[in-house]
Amino acid sequence: MPRRLLLHVLTPLLFAFFTLTATAAPLKVGVSDWPGWVAWYVAQEKGFLKRHGAEVELVWFPNYTDSIQALSAGQLDANSQTWSDTLAPLAAGIPLKVVLVNDNSAGNDALMVAPSIKSFADLKGKSVALEQFSISHFVLATALARNGMRPEDVKVVNLAAGDAAAAFIGGRVPAAVVWNPWVNQIQASGKGKPLFTSKDMPGLVPDLLVARAPVLNDAAKRATLLGMVRAWYETVDFIAKEPQQAAKIMAKVVGLPAPEYATYLSGTRFFGEKDNLIALGEPKRPESLVAVGPTITTFLKQNKLLEGNVDFAGAVDPSLVREAAGMTAGP
Repeated sequence: MPRRLLLHVLTPLLFAFFTLTATAAPLKVGVSDWPGWVAWYVAQEKGFLKRHGAEVELVWFPNYTDSIQALSAGQLDANSQTWSDTLAPLAAGIPLKVVLVNDNSAGNDALMVAPSIKSFADLKGKSVALEQFSISHFVLATALARNGMRPEDVKVVNLAAGDAAAAFIGGRVPAAVVWNPWVNQIQASGKGKPLFTSKDMPGLVPDLLVARAPVLNDAAKRATLLGMVRAWYETVDFIAKEPQQAAKIMAKVVGLPAPEYATYLSGTRFFGEKDNLIALGEPKRPESLVAVGPTITTFLKQNKLLEGNVDFAGAVDPSLVREAAGMTAGP
């Protein structure tokens, strides 16, 4: 916040002060390395944010967890984060609102297995490398449950995603749950194939734009968020029509070759206007955040990652996507 000026400050300085404060500061939005979030740089470079009056400062976080903490601490106005990583702050009383669904993982997260493993029965008793309590762990738990197995039927080896992929390619573990770029790297190595992917669990791995609740009560900041929603829809259309150009912009952000990054887009189901209206506003649909909330919560509580309860419907604010669609902003 600007410093208060003493009453004896000269009138010209007062005038300059009020002129400066009349211009709203950019909305600070955290972004991490995931296609559905890196795509904000497409919105920035193609001028979509500017076209819709969204003055935004994209703040890059090499460590995704740091961005979640920054939002919870009030150091950001909004952040790019998953639904599962938003539930614990909500249960702790942090005032957050989900205002946009960027995408659902649709194959970019996968349980990769060696050629010797043909089915889930073959996985029993085997070691599975993954980043414990992450989305990868949730993918494994879901895959096992849907195939008549329990978490105790496998041995989890806790490794960061890159290390898990390296352990798998090096033959030290017969299975690993990772996300791209490691899914593609394992497939390209010829040493593994997917047994289960996030495409098999639609709606359960949503990636979001989450804002601090007070931001929505600030007229200028709310208008910026609305501009972001409209710019996002243009971005989704651009990615669909010009995937190579989009991949070139996104690859530059993360330091990868554009052709390699382009392969990640097919594993990401980008959400446009229609998908957002369903995900945020139709709680009985399987794609809805409210509908999948209890399933994610069960996993988190079983692993002692969540205390307390979450009001899923209260945490989702569909007003911006409704307004962007020309609908009544209220519930």
